[in-house]
Amino acid sequence: MKTWLQTADRLGILPPYVFARLDELKQRAREQGLDLIDLGMGNPGGPTPEAVVESAIAALKDPDNHGYPPFEGTASFRQAITKWYHRRYDVVLDPDGEALPLIGSKEGLTHLALAFINPGDLVLVPSPAYPAHFRGPLIAGAELYEMVLKPESNWVIDLDAIPVEIAERAKVLYFNYPGNPTAAVAPKEFFEQIVAFAQKYKILLIHDLCYAELAFDGYEPTSLLEIPGGIDIGVEFHTLSKTYHMAGWRVGFVVGNRHVIQGLRTLKTNLDYGIFSVIQTAAETALNLPDSYLDIVRTRYRERRDFLIEGLAKLGWHIPKTYATMYLWIPIPPSAKDSTDFALEVLQNTGVVMTPGSAFGKGGEGFVRISLIADRDRLAEAIDRMDKAGIRFA
Repeated sequence: MKTWLQTADRLGILPPYVFARLDELKQRAREQGLDLIDLGMGNPGGPTPEAVVESAIAALKDPDNHGYPPFEGTASFRQAITKWYHRRYDVVLDPDGEALPLIGSKEGLTHLALAFINPGDLVLVPSPAYPAHFRGPLIAGAELYEMVLKPESNWVIDLDAIPVEIAERAKVLYFNYPGNPTAAVAPKEFFEQIVAFAQKYKILLIHDLCYAELAFDGYEPTSLLEIPGGIDIGVEFHTLSKTYHMAGWRVGFVVGNRHVIQGLRTLKTNLDYGIFSVIQTAAETALNLPDSYLDIVRTRYRERRDFLIEGLAKLGWHIPKTYATMYLWIPIPPSAKDSTDFALEVLQNTGVVMTPGSAFGKGGEGFVRISLIADRDRLAEAIDRMDKAGIRFA
């Protein structure tokens, strides 16, 4: 029988989007007059750097920027991307074929799945993971194999645990270090191992490096493209949302294997007209900001990390020090039913918003993610409210 206004089956296979549900609950709490301390989403607090804003204003006044941009992005922005990679990782890339601007990395990650994954293809995804890493393949009709990450392995993928028959069928592997939501980091040796693994089984590697510059205490994140052979079998995504406080600007990029990037570009020419040239100019300015700006950002997140770890310790949590990202990944109390129930309890009793680990896949159950996006006075208020409400790890 003919159906009417029926959504496509692909929407039905998607798990509930917890962030949307959290937004509903936050709005209801605000309507009840509750002062929320929102540590849920990874939305950096504070303004976009003044130099970036000023460059956007100047570009906006130029009428040459008011038309459609090139599908592949402006030449100037692509050159800024490849120069940035050379400065950071000593990686030489061709701006005309190995770099592509994106309307945020989430857009690119999801569209890449549509460009390279056929219905029924097997895709390896970490669990827990940033939702786009598994939702994109699901929309494309993939069969997922979840690589469940474990605290005893420091949340690093155990490649040896992947059955040979699964590896032989797999077409794509998503991964992300420094990691969201776990804040895990992986040594360079792991990157060498995953490149060898992908070469052996002919798997496309998709690495999400969106926290490349939020690293502390001497830790330096690794780029997939630093590894010999990495560019032959992989691509790497980056965003300007976190480091440069440009979440609402929607701008990022992908670099790496030119065949993969051309496939994504071909798909995108059928779906969008690229990024407003003004925003690309602003993004170019951001990538060229001096390291002194990055030092300020890193210091801010490191101090918040230390402050919140110390505060949670007073409530019974013993959280290992993180070396990157803007998150803490904390276990729920043994008495809690599950991560969603605990996050709702904290929200309703304190007005403090955390993200339940279940939002990041089945491997995230038993944990909640806290974003280090508030100033220390608000973090102190959050700890104080939890203390008064009797919320402890016990």
